[in-house]
Amino acid sequence: MFRDFLKIDVSPLVWAVFRRHLIVFSRNWKVNISFNFFEPLLYLVALGIGLGAYVRPMEGLPYLNYLAPGLVASSAMFATAYECTYGTFIRMEFQKTFQAMVSTPVSMDDVIAGELLYGIFKSVVYGSVIIVVITLLGLVKSPWVLLAPPVMAVAGLLFALLSIVWTGLVPRIDNFNYFFSLIMTPLFLFSGVFFPLTGLPVLIQKAAWFSPLYHVVNLTRGLILGQVGIWLVWELLWIIAVVVLLFPFPFYLMRRLVIR
Repeated sequence: MFRDFLKIDVSPLVWAVFRRHLIVFSRNWKVNISFNFFEPLLYLVALGIGLGAYVRPMEGLPYLNYLAPGLVASSAMFATAYECTYGTFIRMEFQKTFQAMVSTPVSMDDVIAGELLYGIFKSVVYGSVIIVVITLLGLVKSPWVLLAPPVMAVAGLLFALLSIVWTGLVPRIDNFNYFFSLIMTPLFLFSGVFFPLTGLPVLIQKAAWFSPLYHVVNLTRGLILGQVGIWLVWELLWIIAVVVLLFPFPFYLMRRLVIR
């Protein structure tokens, strides 16, 4: 059983699965991008400019400058999470896309790897869109921002793994409400997106270390503001370590779910 858990059989056909997703995305990309563009923009305007006029500087930064990198990271997280929960479940359960693909030489592992690649793609695209927006607003302070898309790719893989693990565990689409209410929303609120965690109780500060978004926010903020150092490497290594730990789970769970 443990050998089956670790066994992952991915072939070059995974790129055919990913290409299929890109073709579907290309048909309605304007609608998808506009939704993920306007929501963070509303946060920037309402909180960064509106509320920011009444908020003192945070960590020596105007509130808008502090908030913007956090919204880049959270936008990438939510884009991947929605795609790899609702999107994956709909393709599997309602559209029967998974069943159609595995009736060809494409394996189930190829299908899941294609879902992960698509989650990475969504993370990079939507994170980069917000980076373009904040660059136009003059909120990017360093050329290190060019490394942000690769960070979004690694973060996208992590959030895709988490999301597909949940998809492989729940029997109904209604259960995704718990994922976003009990996991994604707390991550969004307590990972340093809106305020430093130093003012919170020590227990919450320590718990935040286990939040993947916390480390992605630290990386993104450091690159966008030019606050770079060896500590960013440790943030990245944390994310990579969790990716390695989680990697077998979605393949095992989704194989079991589809076969059942």
